[in-house]
Amino acid sequence: MTQTLTNAKARDLRALAGVMISASAAYKVPGADDAAIFADILKSLERDTADARTALAHRAKFAGGAFADLAPDRRRDVAATFKQDGGAPLSALNRVVLLCTYRDDRVMRSLGQEPRSPFPKGHVVEQGDWSLLDPVRKRAPMWRRVT
Repeated sequence: MTQTLTNAKARDLRALAGVMISASAAYKVPGADDAAIFADILKSLERDTADARTALAHRAKFAGGAFADLAPDRRRDVAATFKQDGGAPLSALNRVVLLCTYRDDRVMRSLGQEPRSPFPKGHVVEQGDWSLLDPVRKRAPMWRRVT
């Protein structure tokens, strides 16, 4: 299935991704365990592969075996416990799962966004409170001026 994870680890990761971001019939969006999204997750692990392996090994302690083989209710319980104790490796894994899910065209359409790159057209961003930058503007420069 992938060169970065064993087939068993990839299967567990897919099951975990499906718990992290479930499909929604109401919003007509796939879960993170959707074939296209999950393929993107596997391709996108790259520098986070070691963290993914660590997180999956740590999660296996909570599951007492293969996560993918657990009943749905038990998966949710294990994932909730893992969420509390997963640490930095789980954070890295969360980032990859979220990134890949939110770049899926179906998910972007469900959010009312055109599924495209932000450039060259750009996206409209609501104006915020520019006064929040005042402390930064008042700070002394952190660079050396070149003459």
